[in-house]
Amino acid sequence: MRHMRLPRAAIYVVDASMPRPAVEALISGILERFPTVRVVVAAEKFAENSSFTLLRLGAKGLVSYSEVHDQLPRAVIMVSQGGFWVSRSVLSRFVDSILRSARGRRIEGGTTSDLSRREQEVLEALLENLANKEIALRLHISERTVKFHVSNLLAKFGVRRRADLILLCYQRRAPSA
Repeated sequence: MRHMRLPRAAIYVVDASMPRPAVEALISGILERFPTVRVVVAAEKFAENSSFTLLRLGAKGLVSYSEVHDQLPRAVIMVSQGGFWVSRSVLSRFVDSILRSARGRRIEGGTTSDLSRREQEVLEALLENLANKEIALRLHISERTVKFHVSNLLAKFGVRRRADLILLCYQRRAPSA
């Protein structure tokens, strides 16, 4: 990968027809060389395990070959705007798996350095999958104030949805030892 010449782009679409280790090495190599780019992966189909691995590596979109014609242009636009393009069912199971494995852990790696103490508390509660009402009760603030902090967090992280925020935080977190 180090000797491979890659054109500079904002988004790479990776064809996952090669062996899985090669696809993973390519994505890792692209993101190592160009940390701010976004990667969309196209494949025949995505098994849950391989989808999770690709998302952990930093892929922002997963599109099956059967959907490429209709979905790839929309996926590229969404991903270029800071979103994710992943089926709801895969995203939901991925977020659930993250929440199960991350219970009680804090985000690391400097991703929250510009957050206020209260924003950090709200973010930690979001990562525990708490609803606004539950966050409000835990932090002794109104639901409206929770919504205000959630909106600020989405803006600061450049995402539109809570699920995108959880994914982004997980991807930025330093690997656990």
